[in-house]
Amino acid sequence: MANELMFYTYPSCTSCRKTKAFLQEQQLNVSERHIFRDAPSVDELKTLLTLCDNGVESLLATRSQAFKQLNVDVDDLKLSELLHLMSENPKLLKRPILTDGKEVIVGYDKVSIETYARRHDLTSANVS
Repeated sequence: MANELMFYTYPSCTSCRKTKAFLQEQQLNVSERHIFRDAPSVDELKTLLTLCDNGVESLLATRSQAFKQLNVDVDDLKLSELLHLMSENPKLLKRPILTDGKEVIVGYDKVSIETYARRHDLTSANVS
């Protein structure tokens, strides 16, 4: 993930479509990854968690139907169990997720994307 901007997305997700359109508008070059077909591994999720300000809450979609159907208290799970659960069921993840391995942006956040692009002087090719 390092240095390459990875865009975890789901084409039917409104926030993902808005983010993709904004990335294209900003001419940011990213590698697109279908979050359900090619879910983040446990190790990738660990890396993402280290980059999140709010830990698991930053990535876990607690309002999703998939989460509600689990009927578990995440506080009762070990981190390793939760990471495996999220990797095996990526519907539990908030989306989209945009990361370069050093920073992460979760959800449709134009300001954070613009700030990231300015800080890294990114304005090259289109989304692949």
